[in-house]
Amino acid sequence: MRNVITSTMGACHELCVVVAIFMLVLLLSACGDDSSSVAPNNDEPSSSSVAQNSASAKSSSSATSRSSEKDKSSSSSAGKEKSSVTIISGADLKFSSSMESSSSEKDSSSSSVNEASSSSLESNDSSSSSETPKKYAEAKVMPSGTYDCSEYNCFSTEYLNQEFLEAGKYGEILDERDGQVYKVVEIDDQVWMAQNLNYADSVETPSLLGRSWCYDNESANCSKYGRLYTWAVVIDSAKLASDATNPRYCGSGTTCEPAAGKVSCYVKTCGLTETVQGICPTGWHLPSYDEWNTLLTALNDSSATGTKLKSQSGWNDNGNGTNVSGFSALPAGFWNYTFDNFYGDGNHVSFWSSKDDQSYAYYLRIGNDYARLGDDFKNMGLSVRCLKD
Repeated sequence: MRNVITSTMGACHELCVVVAIFMLVLLLSACGDDSSSVAPNNDEPSSSSVAQNSASAKSSSSATSRSSEKDKSSSSSAGKEKSSVTIISGADLKFSSSMESSSSEKDSSSSSVNEASSSSLESNDSSSSSETPKKYAEAKVMPSGTYDCSEYNCFSTEYLNQEFLEAGKYGEILDERDGQVYKVVEIDDQVWMAQNLNYADSVETPSLLGRSWCYDNESANCSKYGRLYTWAVVIDSAKLASDATNPRYCGSGTTCEPAAGKVSCYVKTCGLTETVQGICPTGWHLPSYDEWNTLLTALNDSSATGTKLKSQSGWNDNGNGTNVSGFSALPAGFWNYTFDNFYGDGNHVSFWSSKDDQSYAYYLRIGNDYARLGDDFKNMGLSVRCLKD
């Protein structure tokens, strides 16, 4: 019995030892998951290293994702990428593309700004030039002040409409024949010289010889008023008479009908119906009677005092005008062929037209208290304003 018990106890002891060893193995296995209790194997990455790499990868992915979001790339697609290299490379590519795009957008933006600025300048110019008469471009008129008066001959601007002058409503042209600069102004649909013609080259234009004057023969008056001309001069009668295909002898002082006793041509009607350049610069012409009438009608000044045409100073006896048209008529007076003398400066001015009737030619005359169309002898010395063709 004792042997049985002893044998049984021995078996139990052995079993207990086996169970204990088994439990110890299980316990050791469980404890082996704790990285702090197991030394790292240098041949394999430790759990801590893997975790750090994983965190680093997540951090890199997160940073890349933020970079991608910042550069307007898709963070979700970047987040789904398995390779951090691919993500970074993708982000770099996108960033590079974004940089190029940004640079392109910047250049485009800069270009847009420049274009906008240019457009704005053009708009400002256009706005400024909205005050500038519409026909100036087609008339090839330059902005006022284009020509340096130290190099060219300029009239004083004293008698112009100063508000027009400051607002850029006057243009100017250069007469290349003699370097004279004229201010010009648009009135309704016409572009007029705002200063009287002052051309005197009798070599280039033989019609001028002995038939034009400065008032009182003072050159300073030509600088103020322009010159006074006979009608034969202003139509350039010598040029008309020498026309090879259609010679016309109708200016004063030339012999037009030898068979009829050499009658002086100023008693012969010229009847010019075409546009007459006469002694005006190229692109400009001597106004017709109808064109003067158009001007007066546009200003509703046909029977008034001419106040809208006259300068605001320079006239005698309270004859100054408002000059709302910018025409700036000055009282240049006239030369009287009968007495070979000058009359009327300060009191009136007369401007030739291209219309004639035997010994008379038509004009616009403006006095202290009137403005009217009329006629006078072709031999009189009157002022000239040219009109754009």
